[in-house]
Amino acid sequence: MVELQALVPRAVFDVEKALDVARPICLDVRHRGLEAIREYGEKFDQVRVDDLRVPAEALKTALEELDPEVRSAFEESIRRVREVSEDERGADVVSEPAKGGRVTQRLVPVQRVGLYVPGGRAPLASSVVMNVVPAQVAGVPSLAVASPPQKEFGGLPHPTVLAVCALLGIDEVYAMGGAQAIAGFAYGFEGCKKVNLITGPGNIYVVAAKRFLLGEVGIDSEAGPTEIAVLADDTADPAHVAADLISQAEHDPMAASVLVTPSETLAAAVEAELPQQVVKTKHQDRVKEALAGQQSAVVLVDDLEQGTAVVNAYAAEHLEIQTADAEERAGLITNAGAIFIGGWSPVSLGDYCAGSNHVLPTAGCACHSSGLSVRSFLKAVHVVNYSREALQEVAGHVVALAHAEDLPAHGAAVSVRFPGAS
Repeated sequence: MVELQALVPRAVFDVEKALDVARPICLDVRHRGLEAIREYGEKFDQVRVDDLRVPAEALKTALEELDPEVRSAFEESIRRVREVSEDERGADVVSEPAKGGRVTQRLVPVQRVGLYVPGGRAPLASSVVMNVVPAQVAGVPSLAVASPPQKEFGGLPHPTVLAVCALLGIDEVYAMGGAQAIAGFAYGFEGCKKVNLITGPGNIYVVAAKRFLLGEVGIDSEAGPTEIAVLADDTADPAHVAADLISQAEHDPMAASVLVTPSETLAAAVEAELPQQVVKTKHQDRVKEALAGQQSAVVLVDDLEQGTAVVNAYAAEHLEIQTADAEERAGLITNAGAIFIGGWSPVSLGDYCAGSNHVLPTAGCACHSSGLSVRSFLKAVHVVNYSREALQEVAGHVVALAHAEDLPAHGAAVSVRFPGAS
């Protein structure tokens, strides 16, 4: 597995280096608060925002002016993500390991969450849906959204982002981005209480700030450049595969698009198809750079078994399986942020309207981490309730284990409750 991990392509994403920039920004925000956030916004976003809190009227106007077709699409996306989230919400679990002894696992929502929505190359308003809906289903009582101010919109976040916030009933929205926004949420500032958890993707400086502030707050993950791996055999349509690789390359010049296949015929057909589709796409310069980067490649394998081992080692953010046995092969995948089965389940569907969440682990982190979900906003708390009889039954074991660890006071805390017992 280690050998395969070394062989598969991967973008260079130096968070430690970015920390040199993010750390002083975070510390400055800690000490100077609102004024520091304003100054960094002016420096990095080229717009001065005096009141970071987006006015309620701006949210209302953005929703009123949202294209009806786009609004309908967002409403359907919200419906599907909410349905999936409600199904996975779960309930408290009660166990009774002894008569009169009960342990309840309560699922308690995080009390206040800061949700970050990027606003760089693309206004990722869909990330509002993916962050807000599971938090709402989890029962988080206090939600705040941050998105970078846009010069062309008078220092407000992109109007589509604002419209979706309004659609979801989020009225606490801040025009702030980058490391300074993450620090603002983590430490709090004038008019904004500190949060307990920060979620949402962002650029490398957002990621670096999240790493620096972990412990001050909880975070969802350190999301790097987006990536797609496609495991395919000669039953796959090369036009579909090429389109899916391009769709991820469209995000960022550092985006990774990887095809893993045992079929030289498919590999050649996809490589022939790519330039034909690239010239027709809007962001072709960005796409070309991503596809030509060290993070993107066609990986030829001996057979699908080896291909499965390769994609498990790669642990892709998005994994498509376009093989004759796609559903069965998906069951062999242990490492992926999300798995898309067959030719009719492209990653773009998951980005918007599958009902799944598109905030997913990148850079191989799918081998140990999950994507954003309702569980990201819940804490499991054990509640222990034993009767006198139930404690007495196990008292001897507690005392024995306490002495085995040379912690006799632990045992005494039980035996004191039963004076005169042997």
